[in-house]
Amino acid sequence: MLKIFKSFGGYTEISKAEKGCWINAVNPSKAEVERLKEEFRIPADIIQDILDTDERPRYEVDEDWSLIILRIPVDNPNNGVPYYTLPLGIFLSKEVTITICSRSNEVLPLEKPMLYRGQSLLVHDDLNFVIKLFLRSGTAYLRYLKQINQQTTQIENELEKSVRNRELNKLLKMEKCLVFFITSLKANEIVLARLRNGLKRSMTELNEDLLEDAIIENKQALEMSQIYSDIQSGMMDAFASVISNNLNVVMKQLASISIILMIPTLIASLYGMNVPNHLEGNAYAFPIILMGSILLALLGIIIFWKKNLF
Repeated sequence: MLKIFKSFGGYTEISKAEKGCWINAVNPSKAEVERLKEEFRIPADIIQDILDTDERPRYEVDEDWSLIILRIPVDNPNNGVPYYTLPLGIFLSKEVTITICSRSNEVLPLEKPMLYRGQSLLVHDDLNFVIKLFLRSGTAYLRYLKQINQQTTQIENELEKSVRNRELNKLLKMEKCLVFFITSLKANEIVLARLRNGLKRSMTELNEDLLEDAIIENKQALEMSQIYSDIQSGMMDAFASVISNNLNVVMKQLASISIILMIPTLIASLYGMNVPNHLEGNAYAFPIILMGSILLALLGIIIFWKKNLF
């Protein structure tokens, strides 16, 4: 879908592009891609790069345009990995500013893409717009990291009593999310550093302060991702041992039960043989053997209980 807005605030939607407008393209169709190429003169390879989910963040400058690609976090409820990252491209020209993303996201939602509700005047220029996208991206990373931490805590509680690998696989998927986040945040950090070094002379004081905030936000998200990743790496090793130990406990209990059940089975086997056993003529032979089996089994249970084998 392709929407054209009169300003960076994303409030007033217009039908045709005009100078200074903002165009937001989310999961564009083939016709919309062709329109971006022909009407707005975006090179085809740039559109293809932005729509590639594996594209790395970068900052390019040409005579008539500049391009900034950052990676943003998105949720993925329909897949095994709950969160991952994808590229968001910002194409800046003298006439228009165009953002392109392969799917709807929280940084630039499809329905309400405005950066600040009720405060459209706070978006001063295209650079200010770009920096605030980095800020929103950093905030989204931090929010998703908190959700990952909460889900990890829930998985930990399940793992303490688990003897299966299902919970461990969930933890592995969380670790995969953190790897995606760390890789993307490191690449975003390089782009932010290039922006600061390349535009420092022409940058206003407001944009300079905002850029520092974006760098700090990105760095904080990166450090949190690395901390959570280190914790989960050690936790996975620990819980793998916990699962193995829980399985050993179950096997020990099953072995103890098998030994207890062997006592009456052995007695029944001995007195069930077709040989003289000194009780074949006794009318109370069966109750005697039955009571003896029960007493010996209870004695075995008491011994095993004292040795903590149950």
